[in-house]
Amino acid sequence: MQALGWSLIALASFVVMEGLAWLSHRYVMHGWGWGWHRSHHEPRQGWFERNDLYALVGLALSVGLFLIAGRLQWPALQAAAVGVTAYGLVYAFVHDGLVHQRWPFRYLPRNRYLRRLVQAHRLHHAMHTREGAVSFGFLVAPDPRRLAETLKARRARQRGEMEAGHVGPRD
Repeated sequence: MQALGWSLIALASFVVMEGLAWLSHRYVMHGWGWGWHRSHHEPRQGWFERNDLYALVGLALSVGLFLIAGRLQWPALQAAAVGVTAYGLVYAFVHDGLVHQRWPFRYLPRNRYLRRLVQAHRLHHAMHTREGAVSFGFLVAPDPRRLAETLKARRARQRGEMEAGHVGPRD
């Protein structure tokens, strides 16, 4: 396969991963997979949290793609595996390292884009339940001001529902 085509497939796979990450974060992690993800919305006890199991699932998928691509001698799938793996590495660096400071030193970003990512993710963590959260992407961050407005409206709606006697947010 030509280098340009291979590179475009890897890049496209990287971009598609942000959409898949958003969907899995919104509908799996904040849905039926909340049992693992809940630990990520609570104060961490030790170095690892149950949510880290999702990283192992992602690693297994990446390795699986490489194994299948090698077995079938399919360069396009190998390129896709590179894009998926690159996304996982960037995710680990940005999310676990930059946003959650899970590295041995403190770093506060000066770059506007990186600051925006950190702010959006902090707003995501403003909700400690699986419902009502905002900003499910990892590398594409909506405007933090709009996220804060949405979060404020959701909290007001939840307060109104609780005062009206409806059940509060699911845990």
